[in-house]
Amino acid sequence: MRQEKASAIIAGASGLVGDELLHQLLACEHFNIVYSLSRRELPFHSKNLTQIVHPELRVTTWNETDHTPTYGYICLGTTTKQAGSSKDLEAIDYQLVKDVANTMHLLGVKNITVVSSLGAHPWSPSHYLRCKGKMEQALSKMGFARCTFVRPGPLTGERSKPRKDEIIVQRLFEMIHPLLMGPLGNLEPIPAEDVARNMLTLSLEPEYTDSKKTQVISGKALKRKKSSHKNDKNKSA
Repeated sequence: MRQEKASAIIAGASGLVGDELLHQLLACEHFNIVYSLSRRELPFHSKNLTQIVHPELRVTTWNETDHTPTYGYICLGTTTKQAGSSKDLEAIDYQLVKDVANTMHLLGVKNITVVSSLGAHPWSPSHYLRCKGKMEQALSKMGFARCTFVRPGPLTGERSKPRKDEIIVQRLFEMIHPLLMGPLGNLEPIPAEDVARNMLTLSLEPEYTDSKKTQVISGKALKRKKSSHKNDKNKSA
């Protein structure tokens, strides 16, 4: 029997991971409609893409005839330098992500996949990691049938506005790469394209057991999944 196609919604498609993920969603045969929730219109179009533009990432109108998105993806995030202050960072990395996730839940999303960060913990001494940890905690309690958080280490890829700190970190890890063994493997830089691909793959995996309806994927696990994807392709070739 032919499987009915699904719809998805993504927030943060203008970012490094989000841009990659949006293109992969549009190319994925599993989806017939992809909604993009963004502050400004994205600079490209597709017959399968519906853009929802709002300065505060809100959905103010929704028609009953619109397809219900059952898959949700959030790729929002900033830095203290970009946000301007610790308070402004928390407003984005915690409060905004929580608000967007709640909106997705109200729209009908059952399966949500979110970019977090290596080291995220609600009691971390780092304000940034504490915000990420509080965000994970809040979303896990929203009632999604499936909730996945990916925690990549440093990202590689081309941003429209490169971050100087990421460039420095990437160069540093190029030098110490041979030393990244064991738990330190989580610190290895990973291409944004691979993070996006893993998010898509993880969201489409068979249903979790009740005990695993929320899962956290570390940077090292993301690298392993990347290798397994390559092996699967080689076997099918």
